[in-house]
Amino acid sequence: MALSFQIITALLFITVVTVSSSPPGGFTMDLIHRRSNSSSSTGRRSNTYDQLRSSPYADVIYDTTSEVYLMKLQIGTPPVEIEALIDTGSDVIWTQCLPCLNCYDQRNPIFDPSKSSTYEAETYCDNTPDHSCAYDLVYGDQSYSIGKLATETVTIKSTSGQSYVMPKTIIGCSHNSSGNVRSFSGIVGLNLGSLSLVSQMGIGEISYCFSPEERSSKLHFGSNAIVSGEGTVSTPMFIDKEKPWFYNLNLDAVSVEKTRIETLGTPFHAVDGNMIVDSGTTLTYLPASYCSLVREAVEKVVRAERVTYEDDDSLCYKTDTMDIFPVITMHFSGGADLVLGKSNTYMAFNGDGAICLTIVCGRRAIFGNKAQNNFLVGYDPSSRLVSFKPTSDCGNITIDDHSVSAASLFQFNINFVLFLFVLSLIS
Repeated sequence: MALSFQIITALLFITVVTVSSSPPGGFTMDLIHRRSNSSSSTGRRSNTYDQLRSSPYADVIYDTTSEVYLMKLQIGTPPVEIEALIDTGSDVIWTQCLPCLNCYDQRNPIFDPSKSSTYEAETYCDNTPDHSCAYDLVYGDQSYSIGKLATETVTIKSTSGQSYVMPKTIIGCSHNSSGNVRSFSGIVGLNLGSLSLVSQMGIGEISYCFSPEERSSKLHFGSNAIVSGEGTVSTPMFIDKEKPWFYNLNLDAVSVEKTRIETLGTPFHAVDGNMIVDSGTTLTYLPASYCSLVREAVEKVVRAERVTYEDDDSLCYKTDTMDIFPVITMHFSGGADLVLGKSNTYMAFNGDGAICLTIVCGRRAIFGNKAQNNFLVGYDPSSRLVSFKPTSDCGNITIDDHSVSAASLFQFNINFVLFLFVLSLIS
């Protein structure tokens, strides 16, 4: 989900350095890709697809694959395991907490801070009588998380079985949460904000690979997150002075088969960033004026009966095959041409026998997680690059856990903290 969809009423942009009891040079985690089904779902595209479009989250109820990417982590002492959505569009790490004034049902037990010996409420804020630090996150679909900031021990386990312990990590304890139906405990922010997991870890580089099916998906940190090798393309990461926490890319054009639609000459055109990469949003969004040009190019290629739905202008066709649809390529600055597979850009709805374009029109441009399926996507803030490497199987990307010297890691952390400090000056 994009941070621009949030209202934050707390001092969230402080510089944080969290020291681990065993800081790694790099490590890898397995992700959970959950298929959501519901007996209450009608299976009709008019219900499910609208939920998917309006939700900044990936976890919605419908009758086909829901692009939900979660990570397991442990909070507190003794540790309590939670499952949280990974989100490059925001920075706060939050989970539902007891006492819960208004919370949604989640798969795991709700965290009870009173049973943790390492939980400490933050008391440096002046906006409340007890100096506790309240936060209030409101999203584009009117879902929200309201609670208080605290420090707590966070433990992450790698695929090798090693644990990375982060004492005094700043988290959000949500006592009032609402929104679309979901089962995860909370959200782990992974953007450039000072409260994100990567910022508090002091490890700038991350990468992930999302599988579209029930296959292995991975999340990599530090030296394990390097994206290189055959097929890799890289594009500059731009820093928006007003919102410097986003991973901003510049989309130069979109090709539908051999028809290239330039952003030049449209209000969408830019040279310093016009699209954010967001692992917490499922679909890909383009501004309406430019989106209509891409849709028109798709319409000229597809020869099938259009399917329309009330109060929805999505581009859908009555068909049971994706073979009739054109290949779409995203042209990012720096010569990074991303050829997307059919499953990246179209989605089948079995209940209606329809297939819809998953590039939709919105207020701003967002590169969602469905378009990122079967790519190893890497973020390198120090080099200001985002890299993409195509793969047919995310589980076969082998990166061994390894460590670096304490001196090298310390120097890297210093550089990353300086990078965050520069961001704070321009924000």
